[in-house]
Amino acid sequence: MGTRDDEMKAILDGFGVDGETSDHALELDAILQAWRRRVQKRELGEMALRELNLPLDLPKLDVMIAIWAPSNEFGATGADETMVATIASRLGIDPSRASRLVSELITEGYAARAVSQQDARRTIVTLTARGNAVVTAVRTIKFLILGSFLADWSEEEIATFTPLLKRFSLWADEVDKTAPERFRAEIASLRAGLDEGQD
Repeated sequence: MGTRDDEMKAILDGFGVDGETSDHALELDAILQAWRRRVQKRELGEMALRELNLPLDLPKLDVMIAIWAPSNEFGATGADETMVATIASRLGIDPSRASRLVSELITEGYAARAVSQQDARRTIVTLTARGNAVVTAVRTIKFLILGSFLADWSEEEIATFTPLLKRFSLWADEVDKTAPERFRAEIASLRAGLDEGQD
């Protein structure tokens, strides 16, 4: 009796995907699903907040980091002035949610509003000294742990892994835009099968 993976491989074979590629895709998907579940729990961030005895939740920490705008995460745009709309864009959240979280951080003393030096009509958001200290402490814990893990990797392993992970993450960014068109015939076939199943 075949496994669910065997059934999926048979379906993929019908669409012209060879068995070896299917095996790799199934293995990679299993790793990603397990990783996604771990990432969603945000265990590292929760641990950092707990160990630092900070009365913050993860969404507020995310906003603080978006204000702080580390260049390794946000690139050159991190040097720009930060507005509520900037935070919403960096985190991929609704502007109204970003505004509410910023207001709460201001009330709690982690952030402040200021007037833009580039346009006096514009209000920007900055971190207070306390907010900067929190972000620095949390990121230091994260990189202590990540650095400790990577210390056991060889230079060759890191040099191979990092560009491949970046390449894969860029593929994930594009898949929603390209997949429906690229696999239009296959998707139509699958949709037809679902429609037949409802009869």
